[in-house]
Amino acid sequence: MLQPATVNFLKNLTQNNHRDWFNSNKTAYETAKRDFENFVDSLIMRISVFDPPIANLKAKDCVFRIYRDVRFSKSKEPYKTNFGAYLTSGGKKSPKPGYYLHVQPNRESFIAGGAYQPSSSTLNAIRQEIDYNLTEFNGIINSNQFKKYFDGIDGETAKTNPKGYGKDHPAIELLRHKDFLVMHSLPDELLINKNAGGHIAKVCKAMKPFNDFLARSYD
Repeated sequence: MLQPATVNFLKNLTQNNHRDWFNSNKTAYETAKRDFENFVDSLIMRISVFDPPIANLKAKDCVFRIYRDVRFSKSKEPYKTNFGAYLTSGGKKSPKPGYYLHVQPNRESFIAGGAYQPSSSTLNAIRQEIDYNLTEFNGIINSNQFKKYFDGIDGETAKTNPKGYGKDHPAIELLRHKDFLVMHSLPDELLINKNAGGHIAKVCKAMKPFNDFLARSYD
């Protein structure tokens, strides 16, 4: 679980996203950051039970910086108003499917996974994998365990059919996807509950077959 003070820090940052406030509250930030890292370390331990390569990670390998790169952004707010971490073999810099934890107050928190903005070659490989193994993929995304936590596949989709796949293809709606993402919302009250880690681990376990299927296209 996260400490309420960690969620409150992010709420206050949302209202005071400027350097003067942040510098005046640097101690609160360091405390919140350490709490989030401890939470991520505990998740690594839980997830590694069913996804052993995760055991090699540390929070520092997974947690993203809170400082925004504003050089090419219309918004010049200097800080992210969330804590984020990406848990996968290779850590946060890995393009492979994994588990993304996003903590942002006011019911904006979630755990997500899948393939986000894959390269053209990887996207083509994913589509081919689905085409060749549609029964297996449908079995994953239509399983009771998957549907318990996820409403379906999210992400950007193409307006036209991808090259090589006709409109009558049985999986054409899936194949139009340019991202293959799943997301499960995490209410604020859950994050500060003692059962938070256990719940998130269950969501990740339900997500793993989906990630594993997509990961075959990254090898």
